[in-house]
Amino acid sequence: MMKTPTPDNTKKETPGEGKSGAGPAPVPNFIRSMIAEDMAAGRSGGRLMTRFPPEPNGYLHIGHAKSICLNFGLAAEFGGLCNFRFDDTNPAKEEVEYVESIESDVRWLGFDWDDRLYYASDYFERLYDYAGQLIKEGKAYVCDLTADQIREYRGTLTAPGKASPYRDRSVEENLDLFRRMRAGEFGDGSRVLRAKIDMASGNINMRDPVMYRIKKEAHHRTGDRWCIYPMYDYAHGISDSIEGVTHSLCTMEYEDHRPLYDWFLDELKIYHPQQIEFARLNLSYTVLSKRRLLKLVNEKHVNGWNDPRMPTLAGMRRRGYTPEAIRNFCERIGVGKKESLVDLALLEYCLREDLNKHALRVMGVLRPLKVVIDNYPEGGEEYLDAVNNPEDPGAGTRKVPFSRELYIEREDFMEDPPKQFFRLAPGREVRLRYAYFIKCESVVRDERTGEVMELHCTYDPATRGGDSPDGRKVKATLHWVSAPHSLEAEVRLYNTLFTKENPNDTEEGRDFTDYLNPKSLEVLTDCRLEPGLKDARAGAGYQFERMGYFCVDSVDSAPGKPVFNRTVTLKDEWAKLQKAGKK
Repeated sequence: MMKTPTPDNTKKETPGEGKSGAGPAPVPNFIRSMIAEDMAAGRSGGRLMTRFPPEPNGYLHIGHAKSICLNFGLAAEFGGLCNFRFDDTNPAKEEVEYVESIESDVRWLGFDWDDRLYYASDYFERLYDYAGQLIKEGKAYVCDLTADQIREYRGTLTAPGKASPYRDRSVEENLDLFRRMRAGEFGDGSRVLRAKIDMASGNINMRDPVMYRIKKEAHHRTGDRWCIYPMYDYAHGISDSIEGVTHSLCTMEYEDHRPLYDWFLDELKIYHPQQIEFARLNLSYTVLSKRRLLKLVNEKHVNGWNDPRMPTLAGMRRRGYTPEAIRNFCERIGVGKKESLVDLALLEYCLREDLNKHALRVMGVLRPLKVVIDNYPEGGEEYLDAVNNPEDPGAGTRKVPFSRELYIEREDFMEDPPKQFFRLAPGREVRLRYAYFIKCESVVRDERTGEVMELHCTYDPATRGGDSPDGRKVKATLHWVSAPHSLEAEVRLYNTLFTKENPNDTEEGRDFTDYLNPKSLEVLTDCRLEPGLKDARAGAGYQFERMGYFCVDSVDSAPGKPVFNRTVTLKDEWAKLQKAGKK
């Protein structure tokens, strides 16, 4: 049995290589310009340090990839460093599984953090001490209001808030209560520590925000040592300060939080990084909210976080996306401050662009129709040369078996074809890729249903390799596989998970899950592939000629029984013609 070469899609990247991969040159953007100016002016001692700070409460998605590429990429571009920090301040939603998946995804995307892996939980003691400092200076207090009461007292965008009745507790009482909160004397939600800022501020985030809450849950790193946990807005800026971050890059929803970021650092009189906001990624036919992704998983609309229909990096990796394609996509979309909806087609374009250069070509028939070549010797077989990748001469060739009985795509035959259908039909001649010209002589139907079950054809031995010595022309070239040599396999065809371009924009009374695509997955169980694919490695990607790009599923494949996921389609000219004909 001839084996199909196995591609190596696991190239190890060096730190910083991912800033643009082999794709387009860095696109100018306002953050790149700000950093260049800061470096030229010698600010922060001419030093650059960014950070990527995910919360381990879910899997990373394509939106996080934009932040990863930006933070690690800019650091590499300007000779700086990028820290990798888990903002693990909410034990109720965080798990070791998420930590491990996030580390794996960042490495797969092509980046490394050397010895700069940190956790906000590393700083719990220092954060507690800083809170005590603010209490001593009269800038923080313990509040007994419930969460609903705090929300009520906060006011609205048009009306100021009102002070908590506990706002004027003495420093001594606040210190005592805060120590007792840490000691576990009070129940969950019974007390919080709040910053004392301005209940009349036009920025609601400045109206005495909560700094600590009581949460008696074990932490994935600190266990039961703590029962009070810092809020993100409090912990984030101080963690940046402790690590010496120079440019803290956040998405635009944190723009209104920046005054609070600055307030904590200024009041504590500690090193002050610069927070800069940019627009997050929004992708058509996709949701990127962790809350919504979690709902898809928990309600079993998908088969886990790594379902190939999910926009998680784990799901995209399983589907066959390459890190190079994702990095190039992130570079192409640029960085700005205005929210926009990026067309999924651009991501797929970047993917095809990369796969076209590297994916090995094979032949696979997804909906097989049997062809018997009546004038080919019974029991005969031969091996024909096939090109592995026309874009890469170094990929070489392989041998594919040919025999009397073949499979072609069912859609490549029509008994009564329209004018613009050039594939196989009764009395018509076509080329078989790398093989011969064949001509359809007769059709065998199911006696009960009338469905076409088998085609009987003849071949021209003089056309071996796909060319006719007499200059005879045909208008179509079909892919095929030898029936007795073929590998029977399961192939999964994926479409967009949602039918609506922007499923985040829900109509009144509807949920985003109402727009789920019932045709997002089609499973084909009787596909026929080249025999060399039997031992294809999990994660290996191929182009099935004329059918699209496919990847060996890393979860459900078994030795000798690979399952293939369609990564992305090829351009379908026939579909365009059909669509044009309907207009």
